[in-house]
Amino acid sequence: MKFMKCRPVVLVVAAVGCWMSGTPDRSVAEDWTQFRGAASDGRASTACPVRWSSTENVRWKKKLDGEGWSGPVVWQDRVFVTEAVPDMNPRGEEAAVDGVRPEPYRGGGGRRRDDLVDTVYRYDVVCLDAGNGETIWRRTAKRGKPPIPRHSSNTYATETPLTDGERVYAYFGMNGVFCFDMSGGLVWQRDLGEYSMRAGWGTSSSPVLFESKLFIQCDNDEQSFLVALDSRSGEELWRVNRDEASQYSSPIVWQNSQRDELIAGGMTYRSYDPDTGKLLWSLDMAKGRSSATAVAADDRLYVGTERRNRGGADDGGGFLFAVKPGGSGDITPPEGEEASTYVQWKIERSDLQMASPAYAGGCLYILERRAGRLHCIKASTGETAYRQRLPGARAFWASPWSADGRVYCLDTSGTTYVLDAGPDYKLIAENRIDEQAWSSPAVAGGRLFLRTIDHLYCIEEPSH
Repeated sequence: MKFMKCRPVVLVVAAVGCWMSGTPDRSVAEDWTQFRGAASDGRASTACPVRWSSTENVRWKKKLDGEGWSGPVVWQDRVFVTEAVPDMNPRGEEAAVDGVRPEPYRGGGGRRRDDLVDTVYRYDVVCLDAGNGETIWRRTAKRGKPPIPRHSSNTYATETPLTDGERVYAYFGMNGVFCFDMSGGLVWQRDLGEYSMRAGWGTSSSPVLFESKLFIQCDNDEQSFLVALDSRSGEELWRVNRDEASQYSSPIVWQNSQRDELIAGGMTYRSYDPDTGKLLWSLDMAKGRSSATAVAADDRLYVGTERRNRGGADDGGGFLFAVKPGGSGDITPPEGEEASTYVQWKIERSDLQMASPAYAGGCLYILERRAGRLHCIKASTGETAYRQRLPGARAFWASPWSADGRVYCLDTSGTTYVLDAGPDYKLIAENRIDEQAWSSPAVAGGRLFLRTIDHLYCIEEPSH
């Protein structure tokens, strides 16, 4: 059971605003306001459909104009998505929308797409009606050529937007951050600079919102930093430089029993004071790549990196740690030890990779990217409950989520595996859409909003 304190305070303030304006009383926890939901943990507060297909239990299906692995976010009756829409090709001709879509993942390394930096894109924020999928408004935040290349598996709209019910915030990596009101009016925009990323792979770190502060982690190969912006004005409140190269995980705010902490991943995990940017503690991850985002549950923080063995400077990692609140300074366990004052346990070769962990039923759920395996770990001890290859599963890029005592795992082919939460493996359903899917979905009001390469689906069972 999660501490009640863990609900972001900004949402409580927004709830008061809704009551003052006379809108119907409702739990703001029903909204999915940012990457992995209101608490950045992939846990839905409402029921999620259990069975669906490309035709069964589909309330509506919306064709998307451009590319994007950003997740949808939901506030009451509105859904927000971001897209990078090709507008002009290098010859100055109108670009075919389907011509520069992300290439389907087929295993292996893929390649960087240097050719796309000569294509003109529109970086769009789209507001849809959650009930029928109709477009309420579409705004172009920026139009122009991408400042950096990207990997063939990435997009120019991979960072998930967020909303506090008054404004919508869209971060398009090196293209900047943009704030709109709920009617689509531009409130402010900010250019954070252009920096090269490792091997031209592009960016993916989504922002997080807390108490009127927008936090953005920009780890790159030139000058990495963590910045706090005033969500109302875009004014920079503080910025700290980071001793990290390109990383891809998203920051989260950990509201534990002792204080609020801003957590940022990397080859060293670090905790900062959200008000000032002061460093609170650090944890040496023994290198590795930080793609998965941390998750907090039951007054513990779970952090890890992907093990690397490609001959690069980040070779190593693969550890998963359970962190206790109240730490200061270097909390890394001594060499040869698996615990310290502020580390409850440590796992070697955890197989944490691209997808962020989910928590449900007292367990952590970790998905291997290529092997199609699910790892279930007892959160209190770090013991493995089971490791199971999901039948016919392809690669996992989207992060798993949980709802109503179940865990949901979406693979790249569009199949979602639904399991009972807990230490015993029990597969309930396999739901197939047969479209490439890397985006982490949203759950709100008993509906599942699932983005594929071409469409946004709203899935709802008849009882809802």
